Amino acid sequence: MLIHIPDVLTKNQVADFRAQLAKADWIDGKATVGVQGARVKQNRQLPVDSPVTRALGEIILKAIYSNPIFMAAALPLRTVPPLFNSYEGGEHYGLHVDGAIRLVPGSNLSLRTDVSSTLFLSEPDEYDGGELVVQDTYGSHEVKLPAGDLILYASTSLHKVEPVTRGARVCSFFWTQSMVRSDLQRNMLYELDANIQSLREKLGDCDEVVSLTGHYHNLLRQWGDV
Repeated sequence: MLIHIPDVLTKNQVADFRAQLAKADWIDGKATVGVQGARVKQNRQLPVDSPVTRALGEIILKAIYSNPIFMAAALPLRTVPPLFNSYEGGEHYGLHVDGAIRLVPGSNLSLRTDVSSTLFLSEPDEYDGGELVVQDTYGSHEVKLPAGDLILYASTSLHKVEPVTRGARVCSFFWTQSMVRSDLQRNMLYELDANIQSLREKLGDCDEVVSLTGHYHNLLRQWGDV
């Protein structure tokens, strides 16, 4: 599953984010990864407990939980508060897989990382390089989206960020525990839901659409882990 979700943030919101992030104090990105990740990670991040991190993260959480594509694709149970990173001057993040379990900052809660999200805050023409490269069974996919757009992918995927050779690549990133653990099952439910919505627009709530909707919810009931 690799899903592009456009316009999660408006351009005005992105501009406000960038203004606040430009004045924030950044730290070495190695502070938030384990030993293996630290070997291949070169970037900067906002501290987890920064007031800017918390305030902007709340805006992102509100935006994604009101976004129908994110909700249908991720089927979120809980989400780690969003973090922020920046790459410039050749900084990069080598090939890695995200840790399976994340602690929720400021709590005793932990979650399983089923779905990873990157929300782009820099326009593609502001920097060279910096592509997010996600590997799956269909090969490698390079992602470089407009500011305000989000890419969602399975946390089990190997991925990397290519070196940024000009400008700065600023993003938010976070992880979600889904109600459905299996990426295959989530993808099947997402495609089924998308087809139901398309049929509903063409045919209304006819008997067949109602029946398919019932099948969707019964599958979610069977596969869901809440």
